[in-house]
Amino acid sequence: MRAGDLLRRLDSILLPPLARGMARLGQGPVRSRVLTGAALLSATAVLVTAVWAADRRQAGDPTVGEVVRVGVVEGDSIPSYVSASRHELARMLAEPPVDTPSGETYALVTFSAYLAPDRLTPVLDGVSVSEVFTRVPLPETQTQIVRIPAFRIPTDVVAGMGLVAGRKDREAADYQQRADAVAGDGEPERELRAVYDSGVRVASAEATAYRSKCSCVYAAVVRATPAGLDRIAARTEVRAVDPAPEVRRLDRAVFLPPLPEQDDIVRPPVDQGLADPADGATPSASGVPGAVQTPSAGGARPSDETSPAGVPSVTPGATESGRGDPEAPASTGLTPSDGQ
Repeated sequence: MRAGDLLRRLDSILLPPLARGMARLGQGPVRSRVLTGAALLSATAVLVTAVWAADRRQAGDPTVGEVVRVGVVEGDSIPSYVSASRHELARMLAEPPVDTPSGETYALVTFSAYLAPDRLTPVLDGVSVSEVFTRVPLPETQTQIVRIPAFRIPTDVVAGMGLVAGRKDREAADYQQRADAVAGDGEPERELRAVYDSGVRVASAEATAYRSKCSCVYAAVVRATPAGLDRIAARTEVRAVDPAPEVRRLDRAVFLPPLPEQDDIVRPPVDQGLADPADGATPSASGVPGAVQTPSAGGARPSDETSPAGVPSVTPGATESGRGDPEAPASTGLTPSDGQ
């Protein structure tokens, strides 16, 4: 029962007899004392109802306000992360979780190389997949990290890549329009035009890659028992399986998988296609290792995915605005609202 419904029910029970009593009492000091007592009783009922509703909300959703990070951030040692993930999985195998009825837990699976959609089926066989992380691995170029909801492998991944390809086509066209609209031949205009031209090249390359079902998938969020996670951890394509028993809801979690080309320390990205931010032409376009805009892991532009609700400190922005241009097109990734 909701708090409002409870208060209305109390009104229907208490007010009719109170009104009849007031009519019999008429005027006088007794009537005043009764009214004062009724007011105190009503205030107490409202206070008790508010406390009850707050306790009920807390008991119904204990995850409100909690955000869990799974993965790596800038400066982390990737070998240490892989080793820690193995130890955590071994510990869970020895002591399976008892706080989940099915014994299953979420985990972040990272691959040792970028995989095409049709290679995911044997790698992720035996576990439930929630989403995958993709990026077009262009040499020394920041490309956008995209989270694709993928419950059916590889069907959902292929469909998601098709949608991303269409968005990248539109992004390239928008950059081209902006480049054509830059007037003048001074140094600032040439630098700005170069940034837009870089955006055209990269967005077009991303569109072509996604349309061809590229080898672009480098991580997945899965759910399975510790034994199921251990089976996929032994497959040669899998770099690490990071169990996350603390994750209860995906919308309260931030996943930050390392990129396959990173093998030592998570570092900021290198992008030869962008102008040097020191010359004042454009702001820096930092990349990230995972799902939201956080310290970068190298070689990737910020993800398009929005952060867990109500946690602006975890993600500075909900979308990624393009290669170094604050007015560039909105992000082109795929989210559940795209019908996946």
